[in-house]
Amino acid sequence: MNDSLMPRPAARATGQWPEGAAFIDSAYVPISEAKISVLDWGFTRSDVCYDVVHVRDGAFFRLEDHIRRFEASMEGLRMSVAHTDEEMKAVLAECVRLAGHRDSYVAMVCTRGLPPSGPRGSASRHVNRFIAYALPWIDVLPTDIQERGGHVIIAKTPRIPPDSVDPTIKNYHRGDMVKAMFEAEDVGADTAILLDHDGYITEGPGFNVFVVRDGVVTTPDRGALEGITRKVTLELCRDVGIQANADRLRVGDLHEADEIFLTTTAGGIIPVTRVDGRILSNDSPGPVSQQLKDVYWARHAEGWMVTPVDYSEPGA
Repeated sequence: MNDSLMPRPAARATGQWPEGAAFIDSAYVPISEAKISVLDWGFTRSDVCYDVVHVRDGAFFRLEDHIRRFEASMEGLRMSVAHTDEEMKAVLAECVRLAGHRDSYVAMVCTRGLPPSGPRGSASRHVNRFIAYALPWIDVLPTDIQERGGHVIIAKTPRIPPDSVDPTIKNYHRGDMVKAMFEAEDVGADTAILLDHDGYITEGPGFNVFVVRDGVVTTPDRGALEGITRKVTLELCRDVGIQANADRLRVGDLHEADEIFLTTTAGGIIPVTRVDGRILSNDSPGPVSQQLKDVYWARHAEGWMVTPVDYSEPGA
């Protein structure tokens, strides 16, 4: 890449920006100073893709998987950035160092950018923008809810059709999910699961869905992001001898499930204890869900598929 675009380590103290650190316009800044123009198509048209990787105990988890998915999302939207894989990894790590947290929520973003010839400029002529940032750890559901198990509803709002917005591209088209979250809030639930227009289960705001019935674990095979934690969960099922697969699932599969759990980078494996008011597993995390959750975090502690962050200061 052009040397003028090369991300260079900031000569700043580790943890200087504990509220969050960002990389934007080839510079590192506090998260409060990371801004885009109101004319950027990422803002005006949700013309943007992103990915999120977490740092736990000072190390990225499955960083290579997240970088590959981010690149696939950019390719799917006909976007590109000027940085190589290794340069993007270095930028993400530097954002984490500047924020200083051992547990962190780390995002990489590509927006379409500013129209070159006014607000209605050609999409193909935009210069795409790469942004990265690191924040203190974020959970999809608070830890106390994760411990007692999530209470979910099946939303009346349908998921955006995949032939309109490809759900395997991690994107900001989340109007349907926001409506579903309000539905959940209105009835005192924690979150919602969305169906597609044919009545099949897809996903929820920031998570994939798994159903356990008669000892078999199943996740939807379409209409959802191919989550990294979803992928990890299928691997863990194989490793511990639990039968698992991806298949079509309907509402009845949720209502008749022995267990349900959610998977997400922002929290790992999260058991569900109520769906539409129906109590599962005596209102506590089920044995399969709990086993997989325990194995997931144990693998983290063992250093499985992690990339340590260098928190030392430049020149130290």
